[in-house]
Amino acid sequence: MTTTGTADGASIAVVGVGGVGRCLGGRLAVAGCDVRFLTRGENLAALKRDGVRITDGTSDWTVPQVRASDDPRDIGEVDFVLLCVKTQQLPEAIDTLSPMVGEGTAVITVQNGVEAPEQVAAGIGRERVLPGMARVVALPTDPGEARRVGPPGALGFAEWDGSVSERVLRLREVLSAATVTVMEPSDIWADLWAKFLLVAPVGSLGAATGGATIGELRSRAGTRRMLIAGMREIYETGVELGIALPGDAVDTAIGIMDRQSPDATSSLQRDILAGRPSELEAWTGAAVRLAERAGKAAPVLETVYELLATREALAASA
Repeated sequence: MTTTGTADGASIAVVGVGGVGRCLGGRLAVAGCDVRFLTRGENLAALKRDGVRITDGTSDWTVPQVRASDDPRDIGEVDFVLLCVKTQQLPEAIDTLSPMVGEGTAVITVQNGVEAPEQVAAGIGRERVLPGMARVVALPTDPGEARRVGPPGALGFAEWDGSVSERVLRLREVLSAATVTVMEPSDIWADLWAKFLLVAPVGSLGAATGGATIGELRSRAGTRRMLIAGMREIYETGVELGIALPGDAVDTAIGIMDRQSPDATSSLQRDILAGRPSELEAWTGAAVRLAERAGKAAPVLETVYELLATREALAASA
């Protein structure tokens, strides 16, 4: 299948082809969108040779021919950039954006945590950034292939002030036409923090325990108390910093946690336990830094952060 462009001619660059980039970019490509993947190494070779393949345990779909390059000049200026790299890869990714970003280009951040939009805006200008969030559980398997876990991917985004601009509406239409679920946040910052207060404690404690699954963490009385305390620490930080989190944000996060597959683990703990570069600074480290800025105590997250940061430092010096 070759890309033919969307109905309105929108072009989309996908920067980073981990699980999220492959699922979102692949779904757009299946729908015939003008998708251009920026990646390198084995992923680039696999995309050029085999295209993109996504499996979900019961079915799979493939785009055998995709446009991919390791040179952003080959990608060229596009209407939208889906920035799908992990947070530790952001500085390098930001440096690649210039050839793809024109006067009307919008860059959508989909990183976990709450600091990525500001980091990207510092590099290319706030007016070019749409803060966003993805709900995609997908694990890269072989290069060019990902295994999706759970429901189809969803993407939400808005202008910095939460408004729905013409470009926001246009991208929503493109994604909907590609059967990507579009979330329409009334307050993107509250939504980002609501996700943050769930994933940071779960991922951090999962790593600190040596790889406990979400089912194991939530079923032990002690670790469950720690999870909920960590959520409350982030909630209180956010409120102090002016984030309009709803009063039941922690209860909502607990409900989501309790509905997750008991075997689920986070990318943070998988990376740390495998000795790979991790998002520790953007998850637990950010929670601690932001609590400090807000003048709030975060004893659970501070303790877990120090344990994990020490582990990473020792592994790096070994």
